[in-house]
Amino acid sequence: MKKFFKFAAFAFLLLLVYLGITTYPKLDLISGFSAKSMASAHFIDARPQEVIEKGDNDIPLIGLAKNKIDENSRYATASVFGLKERKAIYREGLGATLIDAAFDISKPYEVPRRIQTKGNFSFPYGDMPAKDTLFSNIDYPNLQAAINNAFDAIGEKKKRSRAVLVVYKDQIIGEKYAPGFSKNSKLLGWSMTKSITSALFGILQKQGKIDIYKPAPIAEWANDSRAKITISDLLHMNSGLEWEEDYTKICDATKMLFLAKDMSRSQLEKPLQFQPNTHWNYSSGTSNLLSGLLRKQFKTHQDYLDFWYSALIDKIGMHSMVVETDMAGNFVGSSYSWATARDWAKFGLLYLHQGNWNGEQILDPAWVKYTATPTNTSNGAYGAHFWLNAGGRFPDAPRNLFYCSGFQGQMVAIIPSLDLVIVRLGLNEDPKFDFNLFLKEVVRSLKK
Repeated sequence: MKKFFKFAAFAFLLLLVYLGITTYPKLDLISGFSAKSMASAHFIDARPQEVIEKGDNDIPLIGLAKNKIDENSRYATASVFGLKERKAIYREGLGATLIDAAFDISKPYEVPRRIQTKGNFSFPYGDMPAKDTLFSNIDYPNLQAAINNAFDAIGEKKKRSRAVLVVYKDQIIGEKYAPGFSKNSKLLGWSMTKSITSALFGILQKQGKIDIYKPAPIAEWANDSRAKITISDLLHMNSGLEWEEDYTKICDATKMLFLAKDMSRSQLEKPLQFQPNTHWNYSSGTSNLLSGLLRKQFKTHQDYLDFWYSALIDKIGMHSMVVETDMAGNFVGSSYSWATARDWAKFGLLYLHQGNWNGEQILDPAWVKYTATPTNTSNGAYGAHFWLNAGGRFPDAPRNLFYCSGFQGQMVAIIPSLDLVIVRLGLNEDPKFDFNLFLKEVVRSLKK
């Protein structure tokens, strides 16, 4: 018996050592993710703590965190086994920001000035109810079956869709939400935010204020091998800069999102690994570097904050959208934007209509073409901060499909040949959620 207890004690000690080596370095990231998710989902979308813990935070290791929400002071904290407590504060207009101990919460801050555009128009151009239009070429029973199939049966937890919306010729022809969610629910787009960031460069390009084919205006690169990197290289994710994006471990991306004060510098400080325009490498750091470059285009921080909304987001009626900032005041252009499914669809419709929004040309049609043209280093998978189906990622969907894509299977799919925009928001991606089958079934409901 004594030998058994000695063996058990030794095994327990080995377990502690193993956890110390493998898990302790991740505690900052675990509690950081949990606190940030808790503050954002609660204060932006009014989700109860229990719902967030069982849904948004139902990710390996994140469940180890113990969370607390302070309603009065509008912040959330999280820690793991009482260690590495992290705090995320909510500020109206800026969303939730993960902060460190040195962050001055009493310091005054600026917020975007929002303009609510209203009109006696139905979706997508106004706030009136969507038109109830029946199209003769739509097989509605098959469409509804395709939408229903995107959701879990009662008691299942596999596909984990929260919202599906199908828009054909500007009309909503199908829409469904998981229990507890609705057309008013604000859902995190994760890396779909990258496509928002890209659109803002398209607007500046149209206004003649930037030239994406010139070297990026970064003083730190002026006298070294990075000097030739263009904004276009950055938009195409083929700058050649070093970057690791692997959310299963501590990497450049996770350190940036959950530890960095100024996320715009995380990629800026990386060395060159390959010559520009010769090697494709997906990088959230690049998107935040681009957000920092956007900030430099304006004389004041207020102008930078306003531009995202006045030039794009509120311009096309995405009034539910909130883009969150880092501690330095930069919009987190890689990952942190929230909006309803209907507002996400509006963004897709802007691109479907070649940058035209209800008669106003917000993006040049040439920019939309540029966006959906494969970069020469991605095998047809990527354009300018948009994903593409040119390489056949989804074999049963049209090849001209291009889409915004985010962690856990967020998607805004644009199919110009079918005049179709499809939105899916949820918590699982391929292979648990079969996007090829989903797209195939929706497309098949359009009769030829």
